[in-house]
Amino acid sequence: MSTTPSAHQSLNPPRRGRWVGGLLALLLLPLGGPALADAVSQVQGFAKAGLLVQEGGRAVVSHNPDMALAPASTMKVLTALAAISTWGRDYHFETEFYQDGQGTLWVKGRADPYLVSEELDRVAAGLKAAGVTRVAGIGLDDTYFDQDVEIAGRSATNNPYDAPVTALAANFNTVNLVKSGASVASAEPQTPLTDTARRFGQLGGAGTQRVNLKQRPTAVGYFGELLAAKLAANGIAVSGGQRLGAIPSGARLVYRHKNSRTLADMLVPTLKYSNNFVANSLFLRMADPQGKGRVSVAGAQRAMTEFARGKFHWTGFKIEDGAGLSRGNRLSARQLVEVMQAFAPNRDLMPTQEGNANIRAKTGTLTGVSAYAGYVRRGGAWEPFALLINQPVDAGLRRRVAAELVR
Repeated sequence: MSTTPSAHQSLNPPRRGRWVGGLLALLLLPLGGPALADAVSQVQGFAKAGLLVQEGGRAVVSHNPDMALAPASTMKVLTALAAISTWGRDYHFETEFYQDGQGTLWVKGRADPYLVSEELDRVAAGLKAAGVTRVAGIGLDDTYFDQDVEIAGRSATNNPYDAPVTALAANFNTVNLVKSGASVASAEPQTPLTDTARRFGQLGGAGTQRVNLKQRPTAVGYFGELLAAKLAANGIAVSGGQRLGAIPSGARLVYRHKNSRTLADMLVPTLKYSNNFVANSLFLRMADPQGKGRVSVAGAQRAMTEFARGKFHWTGFKIEDGAGLSRGNRLSARQLVEVMQAFAPNRDLMPTQEGNANIRAKTGTLTGVSAYAGYVRRGGAWEPFALLINQPVDAGLRRRVAAELVR
């Protein structure tokens, strides 16, 4: 798919165009403001940047609006829009639990991204209420995702934002630990320390650290360990070890857990804290909205591309992941503004800029990429804007641009 700017676009506009653009910027300033919108003017001088601000559906600030650029984490708003359009704000993800003839408790993961420690307490209580009193081992079925699922742009660091994405996951496939000398403990009272967590803690340095579980089998195995601890804490006897694989054909469904959080509940922290794991879980699940089949990265890319093309009739864009990790993603400022227009009924899910309640927007950051897209208050109304910069800049520039757009 082509990612080149449109033919009529000029990366180096003539002097007269710059003079007119500068005059427009002056006219758009609030009364009593500085003589020149410094941050906006700075962006208008960048070759690898796109900026578009609309007011009442009309462009009032524009610079390379159709240039396809890497959007970084502003891509998460498009993923959130696709998720809401597919399932609705009030949707609850479900996870199924089976028991076979040997008493093994099997878990079928279907990409619920929010099975955090507190939710696993609810799972254990639900299983107990369903009549499960003992389990002879725990079976973990992560086959909903193809074995070769790997997110484009994910790096092999220990950072939480590089956690593997699995169909069965606890705490976003991360562990939060504190190490003092040779002692390792959980940094969260709601999360017991398991063997896997202890091993990661021993490899790390002193102090508190949140690290990702690196590999898919490790992450799925950690889910089983944490579930076993939660079952035991709720009075369910647990014996035997773990098994990874598909649920046996004769196993019977004993409990279907509906996550206590709605999709909207999940999206608020996802957009605020830029949670790559949740965004890419939603992205992958888009390949199989009903949760009945199997998921591949290619299927998710195809589904998201079809969603965007069908809703917006776009050309010249590319979607490689749902969180914005990949440098191969391409959107233009105009396309992002269209996303913001469509997302406007869900504007309450967007983070408010710290220190400025007149801005609700999502940031995006990669090395050499700085992005910001959302809404600014202009003339008493919320208006959409998008800023994409694909060259090294001061990290605070995007927030200064947004502040200058408020009037």
